[in-house]
Amino acid sequence: MGAPERRAFLKRSAAAALGLMARPLGAKAHRGTAPDSQWHTAAANVGASPKFKVFLAGDVMTGRGIDQILPHASPPPIREPYMRSARGYVQLAERANGPIPRPAGFAYVWGDALEVLDRAAPDVRVINLETAVTRSEDWAAKGINYRMHPENVACLTAARLDCCVLANNHVMDFGQSGLDETLRTLHDVGLKTAGAGRNRQQADSPALLPVAGKGRVLVFAFGARSSGIPAEWAADTNKPGISLLPDLTERTAQRIARLVAAVKGSGDIALASIHWGGNWGYAVPSEQRHFAHRLIDTAAVDIVHGHSSHHPRGIEVYRSKPILYGCGDLLNDYEGIGAEEQLRPDLALMYFVTMAMPNGSLDSLEMVPMQIRRFRLYRASAKDCAWLTATLDRECARLGSRVARHTEHSLVLRWHPA
Repeated sequence: MGAPERRAFLKRSAAAALGLMARPLGAKAHRGTAPDSQWHTAAANVGASPKFKVFLAGDVMTGRGIDQILPHASPPPIREPYMRSARGYVQLAERANGPIPRPAGFAYVWGDALEVLDRAAPDVRVINLETAVTRSEDWAAKGINYRMHPENVACLTAARLDCCVLANNHVMDFGQSGLDETLRTLHDVGLKTAGAGRNRQQADSPALLPVAGKGRVLVFAFGARSSGIPAEWAADTNKPGISLLPDLTERTAQRIARLVAAVKGSGDIALASIHWGGNWGYAVPSEQRHFAHRLIDTAAVDIVHGHSSHHPRGIEVYRSKPILYGCGDLLNDYEGIGAEEQLRPDLALMYFVTMAMPNGSLDSLEMVPMQIRRFRLYRASAKDCAWLTATLDRECARLGSRVARHTEHSLVLRWHPA
């Protein structure tokens, strides 16, 4: 979150908090128009060739308010100008949508998403974890700090995640000590990480996710300064930090190409997860498009997984490779703040990307809409699914793809063949 956006967010938090103090708490098919033959919703049958199904999500923010409802909450005091207790965010959410159980079970926040994951049965599950998992009191002076108590890490394993991307603007909210504890805590429960480490080599190294009988998914993760990441968080030879991109130029793409070439082999899918850009709005900067294309052209990247926006953005298919420019938040504690309500940050998407081998080309991309209420994921209503379909179809059209209803509760990407 950049400085102007942070100030606006804090103002909205203040307004919501003042309002809080002023009063007490109180799989059926969709019969749409068939897609034109010029659009793909799935690649041609490739026979016995293996396919990888990857579950992707944008920001998962289990700190602050969400941490407070879990069994082992961090101390509630926070250092925001307009909110002094993380419990205030719980109260705002309850005022907006009703009571939240406290303590909630570790699986509570995932709600209906757990059934969706079980039915989809992806080979690997990857999220951007936008919070520190630490007891550290080394607060970064940045206005908004997210942490989850290490003993609440079971809320991540409850969704049987495989990899947490950490190259974002909240993972070091509690300093290098907080990052060290985050890494130890996640690794101790078998979660792999990418994008952060105890030195630059570790931060640049991918998470290696083997899929029995198929190959591997290689998760590389990077952060861009445009997402609000402080320059001093960059990892170095003997300094912990994140894999921070200096820019989005050809030179940087060539460096990523060397990282991928050093690891990627036959049968591997390379995924580049990037935390970039602002929190609000649908426009995709030209430099992001050019950089994503370079990663596919020169770095042998198969999937570009973008995040930082608090709502889903458009999707492009370039040379049969999917580029998700902004996946939106999957979990956050923003209920009751009233932030950019016309963009519907309460609506989230679960992305299921299926890639066909041997070329690592897009086979299909299905999205399941969810709604965040009471810090929990529920299936979105038919009305909200329709709104998301229309909004994403409009934005994807600018990028040469389209979105349509697939079933009553899911959307599907359509694209032109390469």
